[in-house]
Amino acid sequence: MHYNYYQSILLLNDGTKYYGWSYSNSILSVGEIVFNTGITGYQEIMTDPSYAGQIITFTYPEIGNTGINEEDDESSNIYIKGIITKNICEKPSNWRHKISFIDYIKKHKIPHIFGIDTRALTKKLRKQGVMNGCISSKDLNEINLKKKINNLSEIKTTNLIDIVTTKNSYIVKDSKSSHSIYNYLNYRTYIKYDKNLKIVVIDFGVKNNILSRLIHYGCNVTVVPANSTYNTISRLEPDGILLSNGPGDPSSMLNIIENVVNIIYSSNIPIFGICMGHQILSLALKSKTFKLKFGHRGLNHPTGIGQKVEITSQNHGFAVDLHSLSNDDLIITHMNLNDSTVAGLIHKNKPIFSVQYHPEASPGPHDSDYLFYNFIELATINNKNSI
Repeated sequence: MHYNYYQSILLLNDGTKYYGWSYSNSILSVGEIVFNTGITGYQEIMTDPSYAGQIITFTYPEIGNTGINEEDDESSNIYIKGIITKNICEKPSNWRHKISFIDYIKKHKIPHIFGIDTRALTKKLRKQGVMNGCISSKDLNEINLKKKINNLSEIKTTNLIDIVTTKNSYIVKDSKSSHSIYNYLNYRTYIKYDKNLKIVVIDFGVKNNILSRLIHYGCNVTVVPANSTYNTISRLEPDGILLSNGPGDPSSMLNIIENVVNIIYSSNIPIFGICMGHQILSLALKSKTFKLKFGHRGLNHPTGIGQKVEITSQNHGFAVDLHSLSNDDLIITHMNLNDSTVAGLIHKNKPIFSVQYHPEASPGPHDSDYLFYNFIELATINNKNSI
C-alpha cells in the first residue's frame, strides 16, 4: 500500500527543532517529551495510561514491524500525546497482526513524526532532562508552536489520574492478555486459588495485564476509582488491595494519599503497590518523592540488593527519595542498580509491600512475576483469618 506523508516539525521548549514526516497534514500536539529504550512492545507502550500527557520517543530505530494485534492493548483508550521514531515499517509481518502500525495511528489519530535523528534527541534529553515540546504538520511556524508549548502546564501541576481512572467501580469479567497465549511463566502461576479471594484494585491508570495476572490466580477483581475512600473499599470486604500504576506527580495527589493513609491505619488488609502505587504508598508512610531527570522507561532495568538481581520493565518519571525514608517500619527490598534509586519497599509490621517497576511486564521480562504470587499468598492468609 502506498502512503502519503507530509513535512512535520518537532519543536522543543528550548528552541531545538527537528524536521521529519507524518502520515497526516493536520497534526498539532504538545506534551512532555520522554524516551523509551525498549526494542519491542510499542503497542503496549502506546496504550499504557501511565504515558498520559507525554510524547514518546522510541529509541529503537524502526517500529511497526509486527503490526498491531487484538490482545496486547493495555487499556481501551489512548492517552499519549504523540510518538517520535526514526523509521516506521510499512509492511508488517506477524501471525497475530490485524492492522499495520501506520493504519493504526491514522485510525486513532495519534500524533506522530518519523524520519528524525532519535539518537540525537535521546542524548539531548539524557543530558538536559525531559522537556515539553510540540509535534506539528498543520503549522510549521516556530513562533506559533512556541506559544503552544508555553501554554502547556507542567506534568507536576497536572492531575492526570483524574483523566485515566475509571469513573465507576466495575468487576473484571475477563482480560485479554498475551499471558493466556504463551505458557512461559514459572510453576507457581498455575496454582489454583479459591475463587472467593476478593481483590480491590485502586485505579490510578491500571494496565490490563495487571488485571490479567490477578485473574490468572483465580481472584475476583473489582476495580474502583482513584479517589475511593476506605469506607467505600471496606464495604467490598477485600482480601487484598492493589494500588496500580498511573501518570503524573504522586505528591500532588493529596486526597488519594490521605485515603491510602486511612486504609493503612484502619485495617490490616494486604496492600501491593506498583509504580505510581509504590509512590503513593511511600508518601502515605511519610516519605517524599522527586522528579527524575529523564525517568526510567525501558525493558532492561536491573534491580535488586546484594547478589540477587532482577531485570525489570519500568515506566516512571518520579521516584521515592531515599533520604526521606524516616519510617523505621519500612525496609528497602530493591534498588535500581543503574542510579541507586529506591525500587522496592516492605513494611515490617503490616502486610504491605511495593515496587517501582512492573512485575506484570507487558512488555518486558518476567523475573518479578513472583511478586503477584507473594501478594496472593498474603491475601489468602487474610481470607482465612477473616473466616
